[in-house]
Amino acid sequence: MYHFTALVTLLAIAFYFFTAINVSRSRTKTGVKVPAMSGHPDFERAFRIQMNTLEWMPIVLPALWLFAIYIGDGTAAAIGAVWIIGRIVYFIGYTKAAAKRGTGFAIQALAAMALWAGALGAVVLRMV
Repeated sequence: MYHFTALVTLLAIAFYFFTAINVSRSRTKTGVKVPAMSGHPDFERAFRIQMNTLEWMPIVLPALWLFAIYIGDGTAAAIGAVWIIGRIVYFIGYTKAAAKRGTGFAIQALAAMALWAGALGAVVLRMV
């Protein structure tokens, strides 16, 4: 069973849901009306946080599960948790200023690369 990986997957989805709610709140706070996608820097940063999270999820979630299947549930979940922490750091930094998003982006990108590379390596090793 992959209980830890399942939990991390659900936490990642919960974080994405949180970013979607944050965009809605930001629209109300800044007065950016639907369907506008720009108009206030605070809204634009909130929107980019949500979209960037969405852009990374199709990379991270399959790699997370393949890593869990081929290497191990606990290790996959731990690296997946680091990815979520990176997204939170990204959210906090980017909410303040676009220039402050780098640390969180680096953390989550490294975690995503570790999951992908680990999964790829394990799959290839099983094939040979």
